[in-house]
Amino acid sequence: MATLIFSAVGTLVGGPLGGAIGALVGRQIDSAIIGGGRREGPRLKELAPTVSSYGAALPRHFGRMRVPGSIIWATELVEHRDTQGGGKGRPALTTYSYTASFAVALSSRPIVGIGRIWADGNLLRGAEGDLKAGGTLRIHRGYRDQPADPLIAALEGAGRCPAWRGLAYVVFEDLELGDFFNRIPALTFEVIADEGGFTLQDIVGEIVDADAALSLEGMAGFSCEGPLAETLETLDPVIPMDCDAGADRLVIARERLQAAPVAMPEPALAVADGDFGRDSGYARKRSPAPAAPPAILRYYDVDRDYQPGLQRAGGRPPPGQPRTVELPASLSAADARMLVERISRRADWARETLAWRMAQLDPAIAPGAVVLAPGQTGRWRVEEWEWREGGVELTLSRLLPTGADAAPATPVDPGRINPPADLPSPPTVLFAFELPWDGSGNADTPAPFAAVSSPAANWSGAALFVDHGDGALYPLGPSGRTRGTMGQALTALPPANPLLVDRSSSVTVTLVDPTMTLPTATGRQLALGANRALLGGELIQFARATPLGGGVWRLDDLLRGRGGTESAVAGHAAGEPFVLLDDTLLPLDPVKIGNAPGATVVAVGRGDEEPVEAAIALRGITLRPLAPVHPRLRALPDGSLEASWTRRARGAWLWRDGVDVPMVEQTERYKVTFGPPQAPHAVWMVEEPRLAIPAPLLESLAAALPGGALAVRQQGSHALSEPLHLLSLP
Repeated sequence: MATLIFSAVGTLVGGPLGGAIGALVGRQIDSAIIGGGRREGPRLKELAPTVSSYGAALPRHFGRMRVPGSIIWATELVEHRDTQGGGKGRPALTTYSYTASFAVALSSRPIVGIGRIWADGNLLRGAEGDLKAGGTLRIHRGYRDQPADPLIAALEGAGRCPAWRGLAYVVFEDLELGDFFNRIPALTFEVIADEGGFTLQDIVGEIVDADAALSLEGMAGFSCEGPLAETLETLDPVIPMDCDAGADRLVIARERLQAAPVAMPEPALAVADGDFGRDSGYARKRSPAPAAPPAILRYYDVDRDYQPGLQRAGGRPPPGQPRTVELPASLSAADARMLVERISRRADWARETLAWRMAQLDPAIAPGAVVLAPGQTGRWRVEEWEWREGGVELTLSRLLPTGADAAPATPVDPGRINPPADLPSPPTVLFAFELPWDGSGNADTPAPFAAVSSPAANWSGAALFVDHGDGALYPLGPSGRTRGTMGQALTALPPANPLLVDRSSSVTVTLVDPTMTLPTATGRQLALGANRALLGGELIQFARATPLGGGVWRLDDLLRGRGGTESAVAGHAAGEPFVLLDDTLLPLDPVKIGNAPGATVVAVGRGDEEPVEAAIALRGITLRPLAPVHPRLRALPDGSLEASWTRRARGAWLWRDGVDVPMVEQTERYKVTFGPPQAPHAVWMVEEPRLAIPAPLLESLAAALPGGALAVRQQGSHALSEPLHLLSLP
């Protein structure tokens, strides 16, 4: 408020310059009355993302910390182009994806390894070391003998590629950027710099020769970004570490070397004017309470993915704005609460100081030592000493009484976050097949499909390939992340008449993911093609789907042999695949699939230890004519036998009254055989759905092959249909 008032008055009197002076005076008054939120130590960073700046210091890390790192090498984005379709009657679709390769420096001292990696706040690498995006990660731990990275050496040349020995860094090779808007994401890394904990000796000993084996009070990690003096200044409010440089080696926190406090000698009297304690040899005083006592600790919370946390000291709130101590260390909430309680209590007790004079120097009584003063209660720590003409003058501060530094009994809650799920990459489930022509598009093009799914919803898709039988993989494109509803049969579906609704049979199937569901359908919906499914080699439709729990469903009220698959009605077995034919099916490019009889579809996902292969089921069913139906026999007056049948056409799945279905094949032609279909005894080729066999020929056929069967197939433009049995001769 004073800032605003003095600024306005100064502007009115002295113009802009007077306003600036008035604002400065007002801020001083506000600071004196209200106080400011003083911070002690370096400002805690809010998990800054990865940057690439010249001159930026690379910190040293200890224990476990979450750090951003600095990009030290990168390539340009690499564009990948994939074209799907484009064949006869099929539009072409071209998709683009991008990858990048880059290196990120993490620590200027060696590390043990890398834990999790976050990209734009989401997990890029899980705790088990699995990457959630495509690409390769290599970790260079920063030892003095580490070799150059092979990718950087290959692109930059061996003579121009540094190994960055002594620097811990990681290299991403061909990291897929589709999940990050085709840019390098903001990365943070869980650096594991030490195993089994660390002490102050680990921090100090790499820079100076010192005795500093001081435990760091439950710190899980710590980062040093500046000079050693700043690091010690940062730690001192949390863990007092008075330094003694009087001997041949620097000693930090001499208290840890003592089994018990050192008893000081009686104080020495002073003789010079102006010396303290002329009659007693000591002077004791208690300073007034500070205007901004330390009562808040900011830190990185290990229970909240290293997000900045804050703990306050308990007790009665002090007047004014409390001071915030910022500690660039990873702690649990309980340890942070314990530290801030000790900081607050220590600061309150340290207000009581004691000036003490000794007649001679005692090497055991040096800065950092804990002593007992004759005639004075409590324990004291030596803050500093000075050798003067009248003796050795010590400055002591009061220590917490025994038990006063105990951890508070109040419960500590670190707060809740919504962490990204760290789920293992699930495996890919694949089934490839052809489907009968549905009447749309080109009737002369095969219709191969792939049903791709996974047991878990965090599946990120798979890359699809085709193997023509020679072991080479030819890309078919990505599957996408949409999972198909599929599984396998637990029971064998019994045979039934494909011309009627099968109300007596049922089949039990289990889906790959228990959370998947199957719908029910009315009779009208079934007539419009709802609930189509592929069970083994038969196309079925189901009206009722009853959940049995655990992803198991029972299917009832079935329509059998759909799409001309009547021949598979009797060939079911437990364990055969089940696929719901919905909009999750992935159409495959028939040109890339080719005509090789042994072609298989291969899927490679992040959770697949080995490529997943699937032979193409129902191969050729798209181009194969439907088998004729309704066989009829009629004896002619001259003793000959006339066999006739009714043809069907591909794609004519809707019943139309009053008109015949249109012909899909180029010509209407039938092949009638007598005997085994693969090696028939007699063959007739007819242009109409009937055949008359003279009586003498019937007798000779019966004599040559008793019990032989007469069958007919429709000859289409690309294949023969399944046979229709006409009769068996005696």
